[in-house]
Amino acid sequence: MKKTVSKIIKQLSSEPKKMFLIDSIGALTTAFLLFVVLRIFNEYFGMPERILTYLSVIAVFFCIYSTTCFFVIKTNWTTFIKGISIANLLYCVLTIGLVIFYNPQLTTIGTAYFIGEIAIIIGLVCIELNVATEIKKIRRVKYKND
Repeated sequence: MKKTVSKIIKQLSSEPKKMFLIDSIGALTTAFLLFVVLRIFNEYFGMPERILTYLSVIAVFFCIYSTTCFFVIKTNWTTFIKGISIANLLYCVLTIGLVIFYNPQLTTIGTAYFIGEIAIIIGLVCIELNVATEIKKIRRVKYKND
């Protein structure tokens, strides 16, 4: 598993643009699940619809940010990767707080959904931060050799 993650980090470090593509697809998926699926089947999840709307709007903004970075950013990837990873981490903190606050209303499936979402996003944050670190290392070695 560790070798696989290392390979992914190396691959994404050599093509950091893909990091933003992955993040934007993930944010779009989250927005869709929150705004459409969880709202339609709300009785199975239990999170208030207005909270699902707020969370989906945040996810849409993350999608816009990552998509913009994918198409616009040509250099200085680390700053933008760190930016989205910190935003993702703050989203997880917010979601944890909401799960705790609305725990009496949440169903088992609802709690499982949000814990799963948090776990996936934290995994992505770890990869993003490692990619940013690896890009910095590559840049240092490149400048050292020039």
